[in-house]
Amino acid sequence: MHPVLSLYDEQMRRDVPPDGPGVRVERTAAVVRQTGAADDWNGVLWSRLTADTADAEIAAQIAHYGGLGLGFEWKHYSHDEPADLAGRLLAAGFTAEEPEALMVASTAGLSADAPAPSGVELRPVTDAAGVELVVAVHEEAFGAPGDRLRHQLLAQLAHSPDTVAAVVAVADGRPVSSARLELVPGRDFAGLWGGGTVPAWRGRGVYRALVAYRARIATARGYGYLQVDASDMSRPILERLGFERLAVTTPYVYAAR
Repeated sequence: MHPVLSLYDEQMRRDVPPDGPGVRVERTAAVVRQTGAADDWNGVLWSRLTADTADAEIAAQIAHYGGLGLGFEWKHYSHDEPADLAGRLLAAGFTAEEPEALMVASTAGLSADAPAPSGVELRPVTDAAGVELVVAVHEEAFGAPGDRLRHQLLAQLAHSPDTVAAVVAVADGRPVSSARLELVPGRDFAGLWGGGTVPAWRGRGVYRALVAYRARIATARGYGYLQVDASDMSRPILERLGFERLAVTTPYVYAAR
């Protein structure tokens, strides 16, 4: 296995802290999972399974979250064992969402010199008004509700503002792109999340500028690597910036019953 991928698994999957207040990370020999309220991210972050133990452990996680009335995600990576884990999740009633590339770059070797296009202002998000701009971009760019994102960002800004740096790009008074940087204390990886641009502004360099903006923050804070789960749209941009694909990650979602 790639040594950086091994480090990522250890720090960001096995040893990751809760991502918000009122959320707990629970560890057993077989899985690491996060459990919170309905508005939080609930799911399995890491697993160590075999062909003999996988089905029983999948059933145990369904029972755990089902007993709380929660849907959840099993965050599957292409190197997870057993090799047929994805098929076992589907057979157990999970639904696969779009796969993404786990991409990592060293901050020391990454170019962070990508200014915003002319007429675009990058604004740090520090309050509820800024969060609403981020949510507006998210809903237009991805066509998905932003309720969970709003809940998460507001909680982070209120309780642990040093663990997140969100930014919104504004043109002619309108938010056109947004993203956030997750800064887990004591880890080598800073995470790039939520990078979305409204359709009319795609292909103009805004996404690249937001990556550079966050890279500068991560470097200043002493993080050695940047990590992102990249869609097919953003992957070529990230490759040109120096990111390397280490794995493929796929969300397998189990709906609340």
